[in-house]
Amino acid sequence: MTSHVKPLTLTGTVAVVTGASSGIGEATARQFAELGATVVLAARRIDRLTQLAKELGNKALAVEVDVADANAVQSLFDQVMSAYGRVDTLVNNAGVMLIGPAHMAPLDEWKQMVDVNVMGVLNCTKIALPYLVEAAKSAPRNVADIVNVSSVAGRKAQPGSAVYAATKFAVGAFSDGIRQELASQHVRVTLVEPGFTDTELASHINPVILEKMQAAMAQMPRMTAHEVADSISFAVTRPAGVSISEILIRPTEQER
Repeated sequence: MTSHVKPLTLTGTVAVVTGASSGIGEATARQFAELGATVVLAARRIDRLTQLAKELGNKALAVEVDVADANAVQSLFDQVMSAYGRVDTLVNNAGVMLIGPAHMAPLDEWKQMVDVNVMGVLNCTKIALPYLVEAAKSAPRNVADIVNVSSVAGRKAQPGSAVYAATKFAVGAFSDGIRQELASQHVRVTLVEPGFTDTELASHINPVILEKMQAAMAQMPRMTAHEVADSISFAVTRPAGVSISEILIRPTEQER
């Protein structure tokens, strides 16, 4: 008897990846395509998505969408169902990180984080749910997946990141609640919490605040986006009877 676990194939499946224009989203889309999935690339920067779709070939679709806009998300999934007729995997990766001292933070930045980091996850999950449940009933996998990309900030708040952490704590709570609701319907929910990762996320920060943080940030150990994407690919390729509920992943030298 073999002791090796045979991973599920993604061939014949359709995956929607938000925030796919760069970083973890782009890396995840590339890995999914390599594993055989048809990948729907969703983000606001359509020029980048179009280029990525060209690189991935005829099994990729680029769709411009603002996940904070429920109507736009509905249009996204209408296009997906019209083109492919199913959704097997949803990766909620789109997010913004606008950190800095609370007394310097504009309220609209806080609202933007709530809109994208929380409402974006809720919008996409709510609208995708019936399609995921239906896909879980059929070949090739008899299971469907939701992956919510959070952060180590979803476990521990720090000065300067109170609202960002609040949004990620919310994603964690939502993920576990919806996981329990969907377990009997064979829709798995995985929460991925990366530590410091080399992406464009910090570029969203106010330039004045970013300048003050750059020296400290330059010393931080970092993972690549592809290393984080590898953990996402691992979760969605587990056998149908195995659900990985949470992955906390840090650079080896990151202490907290």
